[in-house]
Amino acid sequence: MNETVPSAASSPAAPSARPRARRKASDLSLVKAWWRGLGGDGFLVLPPPGRSRYTQSDGHEDAAELAGRQGLTGPVSFAYWHWQSHGRAFDRSGALTGELLLHWGGEHAVVRAGLGGGPDGFRVVDAGPGGAFRLDRITRRDGAGLPDPADRDGVRQFLDALAEPLDRGGPFLRYRPLSPAEAAWLHARLAGPLELTAATRCAVALERRDGLTPDETDRLLHAWREAYPGRPEKWTGWRELLHALLRHEHREVWEVVAALGPEAARILPRVPSERGLAVAREHSRAGERTAVPAWLALHRSLREPDAVRAVVALATDLAAHDAPESALRGLYTALIGAVTSDWRRETGAGYAAGRSHAALAAVRFATDERLPRPLRVLAAEAARDQVEHVREEALRTEGAPLPAAPDAAPGPARGPGPADGEGAAAAVRRYEAVRDELSAGSGPDLTAPETALRDTWYRYRTLTDADVRRLRERVADPGTGLQGLGFCLELLHAHGLAGAAEVDALLPRRLKDLTKKYRTTYTEWRHPLVTLTCLALDLGHPAADRLVAWWDGPRPVWKDELRPLTLLGAPDETKADELWRLATARGADVGVLMTWVLARARLDGTPPLLVADRLLGDGTGTGVNEHHLRQVLLGLAFPEQPLWHYTVNLRGRDWWQRARAVAEHPGLSPEARAVGLATARDHYLLRHPDRLRPAPAGPELASAREWIDRHPLST
Repeated sequence: MNETVPSAASSPAAPSARPRARRKASDLSLVKAWWRGLGGDGFLVLPPPGRSRYTQSDGHEDAAELAGRQGLTGPVSFAYWHWQSHGRAFDRSGALTGELLLHWGGEHAVVRAGLGGGPDGFRVVDAGPGGAFRLDRITRRDGAGLPDPADRDGVRQFLDALAEPLDRGGPFLRYRPLSPAEAAWLHARLAGPLELTAATRCAVALERRDGLTPDETDRLLHAWREAYPGRPEKWTGWRELLHALLRHEHREVWEVVAALGPEAARILPRVPSERGLAVAREHSRAGERTAVPAWLALHRSLREPDAVRAVVALATDLAAHDAPESALRGLYTALIGAVTSDWRRETGAGYAAGRSHAALAAVRFATDERLPRPLRVLAAEAARDQVEHVREEALRTEGAPLPAAPDAAPGPARGPGPADGEGAAAAVRRYEAVRDELSAGSGPDLTAPETALRDTWYRYRTLTDADVRRLRERVADPGTGLQGLGFCLELLHAHGLAGAAEVDALLPRRLKDLTKKYRTTYTEWRHPLVTLTCLALDLGHPAADRLVAWWDGPRPVWKDELRPLTLLGAPDETKADELWRLATARGADVGVLMTWVLARARLDGTPPLLVADRLLGDGTGTGVNEHHLRQVLLGLAFPEQPLWHYTVNLRGRDWWQRARAVAEHPGLSPEARAVGLATARDHYLLRHPDRLRPAPAGPELASAREWIDRHPLST
């Protein structure tokens, strides 16, 4: 967002700086004034956000509510920004400090026309149908493409451009080389006394191209220590500076590595050394997953280049030292990443082909006798969602080479060997022959990000005996964190398989942990203490009164919004009345409406879907949030396993299945079935199948399209 003009570096008052000095209205005021003038012709603009619109999901909810208030029917195009974008773009005085991302929904062309070029002095850039629009100030550059150092916005945009990788889909991030003028401009910013905040991005831009000098590295180290005593990881430039320290063999580099802890291991493979190998090994043995890929990379650089043989050696080391499960999971992930990166580097293949190679690797590693059984179990778990993709690729190629490493399996390869269609099909058959036996000892990674764990939820709509044993073991394990407890206990409780043993396993030994705040987004499971309280109440367990007393206490205040969810335990009319009052009141809802529907269904002996459908038929006169009600309806499509979040995950297979179930349910009203059909039509399986993980195979896509063709909008 810049214009090229003659250099103003020698001007006593740079032209780009003068408008900032004269500006009276804040940047935020200017943007808001422009924003208020937009809209019309089928295009909605949401008001500027408050904290309640924190994510894109919140923005889509607000858009649905606004369209409803205006009586709009049919598809609507809209634009908004949310609180996270707001905080990144504006400081407290309203000055623009970064790009403002403008998110949208509906038809891209309508939104693009509705936003136009932006307010005076600013420009709106269209990132295409797959991205957000970006609003930023128009700035100037000199003939060499350099900003005036006094122009904060111009400097920011220049450094942003230098921070953009050449290819984000590549196995490693690479950045374009600097011109001599650019390098000199960056070095000039680091000359003389250093102010770390101002110097950080210039130092990062240089070192991403191995550009920091020994003197600059030493001075940055001293400035870093002075600015962040005792908390070095808080500085955003530490990774690049650590790389420079390693590259220059700085005398204090290992003190820095020790101070940073496991996170420093990520940088060590870029400058391999025996000491770095020992550091990464120590952290990996302790279960620090972030260090495991570095350990593997260093071992391959210094000891054994073959990925499989290296992994076998590391797995043996972990087993000998009784390392935590997290270390082995990290090693499996590192293996898949290593063989895929090797293959992409050697073949020049793109990101999509790399995914196919990784899928084939998972299928083959499940039966690769070179690997110890625990790693084959993890491979079998990972391959469960990949096998159809591999099968389809095998049929599609009809003998042509599939993405694979250039060496023959099952030798000492850097991954699975070359596979024609028949070879991949055979790998699938071998995998399916052992899948059930291997899967009996596996389960999801309970420490994975919540979104990754959420994507496994639909697998557990029915539970095997092995699933139940594993879930109970995890609930009883004192090492299971709150996220894992919430996941496991919710599954057992939803299926009617939790009992007094689970209550006794958690109380009183874990009550101190259970009363901690767990920042769940309530995608599928609740805070484990909510579920435990409901279970204890349903069982009439002696601990129930103690748990209820804790929820009724004044501290801690974070529990107040969750307390109503415990009213689902042993529900009665008094509890139902309280839930209804809360569900029809304005304000945040973290599951109260869902709780009321389930409580009412239990009290009336009515299926929960029918209870929700009756509310839908009543319209908005009840005071119930209509948008939330639609999400509750979808979340109860399989009432034996409710989904507690009020935002539909259009990338989730579970939501696709639930939308179809609602659309096809013969006992629901036409309005309710229309909710299911509209959700199904918006699902990524139909609209953006390339963005689903794992990617859908041909039969899955064909089935989805055939189903939607049989269910026209008039249904």
